[in-house]
Amino acid sequence: VTGLWFLAIGIAGLLHIRDDPSVLLAINPYYAVVYLAEAKAGAFLTVGAVFLAVTGAEALYVDLGHFGRRPIVLAWFWIVFPCLLLSYFGQGAFVLAHGGVPDNPFFQMLPDWALIPMVGLATAATVIASQAVISGAFSLTRQAVQLNLLPRIEVQHTSEMQLGQIYMPRVNLILALGVMLLVVGFGSSSSLASAYGISVTGEMLMTTILLFVVMRWQWKWQTALAAALALLFGTIDTGFFLANIAKFMEGGWVSIAVACIMGLIMGTWIRGSRYLFDKTRRNEIPLDFLAANLLKKKPQLVSGTAVFLTSDPVSAPTALMHSLKHYKVLHEQNVILSVVTAQKPVVPDSDRVKMETINELFMRVTLTFGYMEQPNIPRALAICRKQGWKFDIMTTSFFLSRRSLKASPNSGMPVWQDKLFIGLARTAADATEYFQIPTGRVVEIGTQVAI
Repeated sequence: VTGLWFLAIGIAGLLHIRDDPSVLLAINPYYAVVYLAEAKAGAFLTVGAVFLAVTGAEALYVDLGHFGRRPIVLAWFWIVFPCLLLSYFGQGAFVLAHGGVPDNPFFQMLPDWALIPMVGLATAATVIASQAVISGAFSLTRQAVQLNLLPRIEVQHTSEMQLGQIYMPRVNLILALGVMLLVVGFGSSSSLASAYGISVTGEMLMTTILLFVVMRWQWKWQTALAAALALLFGTIDTGFFLANIAKFMEGGWVSIAVACIMGLIMGTWIRGSRYLFDKTRRNEIPLDFLAANLLKKKPQLVSGTAVFLTSDPVSAPTALMHSLKHYKVLHEQNVILSVVTAQKPVVPDSDRVKMETINELFMRVTLTFGYMEQPNIPRALAICRKQGWKFDIMTTSFFLSRRSLKASPNSGMPVWQDKLFIGLARTAADATEYFQIPTGRVVEIGTQVAI
């Protein structure tokens, strides 16, 4: 349907270029430079409006994580870009040939018989394009969760064949409510243009900044080369952003407000998580020390395997300490399990599991997942059989600690931010479901922490 849409608008534009072939002179950037130099302030505002012609291209790679780079590049150069150029040239020629400023040159240049089919095709293409944006939002949110920028969010896999085909009910609901509020608040697409322009130009500028960070510290480029390339794109992006920011009061403030809210949420979650980690670690016992003492003076041992989930494999997990304190028993085999997110989308099974034996009672296991993968602990632990550990889910109990958080004036964050962090923590998806652990094999031990 999307391919048919681009072909249709390309053909419609091609048929009208003959109305005024001089429109093809726009290929020469000389005329754009002259206009910018002569019109000055007027040209600056025009750039903000003209930019909306390219914003739709963002939807092409918003779902890059699912399709990859090559299909998107091929689609752009062979279908999208040529058809868009033909459509814009055709509309420009139509306007020049008929004089004045038509209300809607795109639909007015169509013959009467093609109007209704084109409206139907445009509607279908809009629905499909929105699906790309929605699935892109799912993908980005899951990556943010994996990188600990957001609390855990429920993820539902909708395909057994495609790993990246997911559905996130909470994100979908937020998107639906947001769209309805925007439609009611702005009333028309033209009124929404200012907010849209600032969103896209801001995203482009931020992408350029992040590109510099990746080139310099991830790819190890020389600073001068990375800065030169970032400066080239950054100058263009900054110009477009400033042209659109002039429409801040016309609705552009909505985009800035949403960006600030998301930044506040992620900043609060990162800061609160770091503080919570540091505070709990101060009160924990080194795992190696505890394991050595328990080996010397063994408590009552029970058969089976206990897996203790922790974010800090160096310290004894809270669930283990409370289990020893209240139950006075220890399993014959105890696994201290931590889950790590790699800085790449997918991790092969050969690099998934890292095992370390502490003593005859304890072993440390680290599972690594890519930021595009959904952690599945039982499936990953099954790989341990190849490394000598006979993992059996039916004789294994998973111990998780569930923290009950309370605000404290000594956290280092304002009280309102403490409460925001606690609220975010309460909305986090259940760890049992998130890590896909069978509910019948899970023991949760509650602890109360003041932050």
